[in-house]
Amino acid sequence: MRLNRVVLSTTLVVLALVLQVSVLARLHLPGAVPDLLLLVVLGLALVYGHVGGALVGFGAGLLADIAPPADHAVGRYALVLAVIGYFAGLIKPEKGQVRSAAGPLLVVAGAAVGSTVLYAGVGALVSDGAARGVGLGSLILTSTLYDLLLAPFVIPLVMALARRTEREVTAASADTGATNASREAAHRWLAAGTASRGGSALLRGRRGSGMIGRQRSGLLGGRRSVSTVKVGRIKGVKRL
Repeated sequence: MRLNRVVLSTTLVVLALVLQVSVLARLHLPGAVPDLLLLVVLGLALVYGHVGGALVGFGAGLLADIAPPADHAVGRYALVLAVIGYFAGLIKPEKGQVRSAAGPLLVVAGAAVGSTVLYAGVGALVSDGAARGVGLGSLILTSTLYDLLLAPFVIPLVMALARRTEREVTAASADTGATNASREAAHRWLAAGTASRGGSALLRGRRGSGMIGRQRSGLLGGRRSVSTVKVGRIKGVKRL
């Protein structure tokens, strides 16, 4: 994951866990505790996709497993949220835009039911009796109800923050690419100008050397003609 995703996901997960433990768990509502952490994972998965959703879900679940007052086996909720984040990311909307509220609400309802059933199933496999004494049907019903009531306030906000961060990174990358392209164009222009100046200077040098050569040959020819005249005159004098 990119650094901006890690920073945003960590901030939202920690904030959700603190609110869930310190506020929602103390309301003593009948049945399950409203799962604010699950809603944050769903909101991020709907923007980041299945891979990002699985990674965020695993990290969030692992943090919930080790944070007090956790009373279950470590890794149990991490597995649940990783699976939920993966499947939620598979139905990521195109370009991160949600056309209606029905889709995310259906995802929340399915995730609430799936996470409760999966959590109970993993607990049965590892012989973790933390949830014994509470009916599974009551947990499913209350968790789905609470999550659906919180979803309209949590998921749109989380998705908006995630999309804004993605757009800022994309814009920064585009600006960097444009700057690099302009630098390359300027470098090519300077190289072409240097080459043309060098070529014209070389051409002028060749022309100058040709003129100098012709001048030298002209001077030598003039000297030879003068010497020839002088020799002729001397010979003529001697013949006279």
